[in-house]
Amino acid sequence: MGSATGLKKELGALHLWGIAVGLVISGEYFGWNYGWKEAGTIGFLWATLLVTLMYATFIFSFTELTTAIPQAGGPFAYSRRAFGPFGGLVAGYATLVEFVFAPPAIAAALGAYVHFMFPDISVLTVGIAAYVVFVGLNIVGVKQAALFELIVTVLAVVELLVFMGVVAPGFSVSNFVANNEEFGIAGILAAIPFAIWFYLAIEGVAMAAEEAKEPKKSIPIAYITGILTLVVLAIGVMVLTGGVGDWRNFSGVDYPLPEAMATVVGKDSGWTHMLVSIGLFGIIASFHGIILGYSRQIFALARAGYLPPVLATIHPKFGTPHWALVAGAVVGIIALISGKTAELITLAAFGALVLYIISMAALFKLRATEPAMERPFKAPLYPAFPAIALVLSVFFLVVMTWFNPGTALIFALMFAPAYGYFLLTAKNRAELDIAIPPSLDVAPAEGLLARGDTDI
Repeated sequence: MGSATGLKKELGALHLWGIAVGLVISGEYFGWNYGWKEAGTIGFLWATLLVTLMYATFIFSFTELTTAIPQAGGPFAYSRRAFGPFGGLVAGYATLVEFVFAPPAIAAALGAYVHFMFPDISVLTVGIAAYVVFVGLNIVGVKQAALFELIVTVLAVVELLVFMGVVAPGFSVSNFVANNEEFGIAGILAAIPFAIWFYLAIEGVAMAAEEAKEPKKSIPIAYITGILTLVVLAIGVMVLTGGVGDWRNFSGVDYPLPEAMATVVGKDSGWTHMLVSIGLFGIIASFHGIILGYSRQIFALARAGYLPPVLATIHPKFGTPHWALVAGAVVGIIALISGKTAELITLAAFGALVLYIISMAALFKLRATEPAMERPFKAPLYPAFPAIALVLSVFFLVVMTWFNPGTALIFALMFAPAYGYFLLTAKNRAELDIAIPPSLDVAPAEGLLARGDTDI
């Protein structure tokens, strides 16, 4: 069956930057535009600036945890170390919801982009095919998967820059500010989950930390350059798209960028065809990268006894968690068939906010309880940065629950089977004595982590 504890250490800073940006970059291609329905262009701009502040402070703080505890479990490992087994369960569950339910929304957009140019090909067919292809690629090996991620991410970034350059001559401030009279503060708050979509999943680099060659150096580089890249792209794409025509025509589709470009240069233009064809790489980059992320989270939870142990099995030839990859795909395809893109985005955002909250709380707790822990990167302006990220995350979670009570209830109810399994397997977890993977670059004096992060 292969080892159930160790992952290969093969990723450099450039690979990790590709994962950081690639995980998110589909958020610049679609999904965010649903926020215009709630807040208009001006209100959504305010929502985006608030969310950008949260993510900027969060990433600079989260990097401290990722470099200090470079494990595949990411937030699960940090919260478990800070708050014990139940803290690990909450963080692990939230991360799974984010990373398992974001891919079907992205797969739907991938299908919509293809359907935009080839109407005879159904959205669902493309989405399911994407799962089959990219789960297979991830099984073959992390180095190959990360190299592919880097290539498609670079292409996607270049394409977004080309998009901005082509549509900029058609931008008009009057178009951007038009038809905003009916929106107010409530609209800004309701648009929060779609602003989160601009950055959602950047923290997934943490799930690849155990496979980084020099995590203490490469992870900070990847995170900081990654968030800066995404801020420029998010603001640029949103503002320019909103000013090239009647933005209401772009607010309810899964392919707003091709529609915006077609408004400027025509649907049959070579520029529009290029955007659709190359733009697919942006969606593919996120889809592929989040698949890598969810598989490592499932692997880490199973390795620690929070999920069935078979999901921690590593392929004997390729050294990847193949059953974790397949399990996440099965759930994702079922969600894809539902056809609820906006709802899936909101559900993923619920998971993201919960993991941000517990991660920032873990940072504060570990600063207090383990001051001697080696921290290769420390959150700047501590405690201001993690406090801003924590307060905004809590605020956004309350707002989203108020505006999306049905989705919030689904998020809460899905926790029940996870908690049930947690209770039923408590004895098994207590008996685990997982040896720390030899590839893990962590000082042996680091308490729980040195023991493989098992329950004690």
